[in-house]
Amino acid sequence: MDRVHGGAVAPAGAAEEPYFRTKESHHQAEKAAIGSLAASRVRPGDSVALTGGTTTLAVARALAALPHAGTLTVITNSLPAAQVLHEAAEQARTESRPAPTVLLTGGERTRSDALVGPVAVDTLRTMRVEWAFLGAHGFDPGIGLMTPNLSEAATNAAMVASARTPVAVVDASKWGVLGLRTFCPVHDIAVLVTDAEPGEATREAADRHGILLEVAATEGGAR
Repeated sequence: MDRVHGGAVAPAGAAEEPYFRTKESHHQAEKAAIGSLAASRVRPGDSVALTGGTTTLAVARALAALPHAGTLTVITNSLPAAQVLHEAAEQARTESRPAPTVLLTGGERTRSDALVGPVAVDTLRTMRVEWAFLGAHGFDPGIGLMTPNLSEAATNAAMVASARTPVAVVDASKWGVLGLRTFCPVHDIAVLVTDAEPGEATREAADRHGILLEVAATEGGAR
């Protein structure tokens, strides 16, 4: 359901940033389905940006599995996503196949295994990509995508600005969860990929701002 002001309460503080390993085991099937659906939008030769997060790690795995993965250029501030794509590139080279180009932003490492700060922001400001896949600590249809880490918010905002098509990839557990700072207002989201039918407030926001809603089917049906 959508958050109602004064109603649902976030399970953690808006400024509390969980460790990557804590989040990685949560909602794995949903994140995999979201990742697969999101990655299916990427065409041969496209350039892609990935924020940090466990859902964008699922996008990275799906990108690596695409038949045209070797034609892609991916820039990310996510260390786990970069590792997945690096391993896919190395495997492709050993098999004499084209390998994806993988670029890390640089920056200071967070407990979410993301690289953030001025170095990351400066790198992203020089980039232009077709797609930015955006994970988030929380999502609200009246606010947008949020994170508890101020430096990560600035880094993610730079990634949003670099992209022709910003794509939010958030499972339903993120709905109504607050983060300390917004990095992508609702009106900047082009596509929202999630794993359950959103509530009325999200559908209305999507209609108002021209956001394409896509719901990924998980094994066993909708949750």
